[in-house]
Amino acid sequence: MYLSAYADKQSNTRKEPHMAKFAVFVDLENCGAKEATLASIIEKVKMRGEILLGRVYGYTDRFSDLKQILLSNTFSVVPSIRYGYAQKNNADIQLVVDALEVAYTNPLIDSFCIVSGDSDYMPLVGRLKAMGKYVLGISRSEAASNIFINACNEFQFLESMGSRPAPRAAKQTRGGRKKETAGSDEMDLAALNKLLCDVFEEQDDTAEIYASELKGVLTRLRPDFNEKTYGCATFYKLLQKLAAKFGDLRVTNDNFNVMVSLNAHAGAADEEEQVQLNRENWRDAFQAQLNAYKEGGFDRINPSILKADILTTYPDFNERTIGFKRFSEVMKQLEKDGMVKVEMDEENTMMIKLL
Repeated sequence: MYLSAYADKQSNTRKEPHMAKFAVFVDLENCGAKEATLASIIEKVKMRGEILLGRVYGYTDRFSDLKQILLSNTFSVVPSIRYGYAQKNNADIQLVVDALEVAYTNPLIDSFCIVSGDSDYMPLVGRLKAMGKYVLGISRSEAASNIFINACNEFQFLESMGSRPAPRAAKQTRGGRKKETAGSDEMDLAALNKLLCDVFEEQDDTAEIYASELKGVLTRLRPDFNEKTYGCATFYKLLQKLAAKFGDLRVTNDNFNVMVSLNAHAGAADEEEQVQLNRENWRDAFQAQLNAYKEGGFDRINPSILKADILTTYPDFNERTIGFKRFSEVMKQLEKDGMVKVEMDEENTMMIKLL
C-alpha cells in the first residue's frame, strides 16, 4: 500500500528530462589543437549531456600537450600518418566512417558532436539527422562552411568557446582606488556560481532544473566536486548559500523536489559598476578582446563573434556612442589603427585577421 501511495505521489511530480548521450569527433587541424580550446569543447558538450565516446583525428607528436585532457576524458586518438597530398582527406573519410559505424552499432548514443566546419561533412550530418540523431557542429569561423552550419541542429563557433570574453576594466571608487579583490574562498564560490550560471545559459528550453540534475552536470564538468569543500553538508545547502551570497540563483522546494533557476534580476546589482565604452576607451576594450582570441590560438575571426563578445562584456555597447554608424566601420577603423586586417573569404563573408 505504501508503494502504491508513493507511486501516486511520484506520478504527480515532474519527470526529469532525458539526458543526451554524445559521441564526439574532433578534427584537430580544424580546432587548432590548443588544450584550452579542447577543454572548452568538452565542457560545452558536457553541459548538454554525457560523453560516451570521444575520438580525435590528425593526432601527431606535436599535440603531445593534449595527452592529459584526452586521457582524463577517455578520448581515443586516430594518428595522422603524413604521406601524399590526400593525407588530410583520408582523416576526414575516417571520421565519417567511424561516426556512421557508431550511429549504426551503438543504440545508446543519440547525439553527435562534429568539430569541423568542412562542407564535406554535410552528407554525414544529413544521414545522422535522418536516423533521428541530434548533431552539434563546432568550428572556427574562418573554416566554417555555411552549408555545414545550416545542416546541423545546433552550431557553435570555436572563438566563442575557446576564449572567454575579456574582463572589463575595474571601475574606480570615489576615492580613486579600484575595488579590492575577494579572498580565495570567496573567489572559489564566485567561480562556482559563475559555472552554474553558465550551465543555465546553455539550457535554452529549460527555465528550471532539478537540483539533482544540476549536480549531475556539475560533476560531469568537475569530477572532483564535493559540496563539503565549500563548507556545506548537502548540495541543497550549498545552493542556498550561493543564492544568498550572489543572488543569481533561485532555489525552491516544489512538491518534495528541489528546483533551481536563474533569478530574473541576476546581475542587476552590478549594473552601476559596469564601465561604459566611449570614444576614449573603446580601443583598449577591443584590443583586450582581440588579445584573448590570440591567446586562444585564433588568427582570423568573424566580426559578428567579436561584437557578441563585446556585448557580453559591455551590454550597453552601441556603435554610435563611439562615433560610428555600423560595426563594419568600427572594423575599418581598427584596420587603420593596425590592430586587424579586414578580409573576405571564399563565400564573400567579412573576416578580420588579427595582427
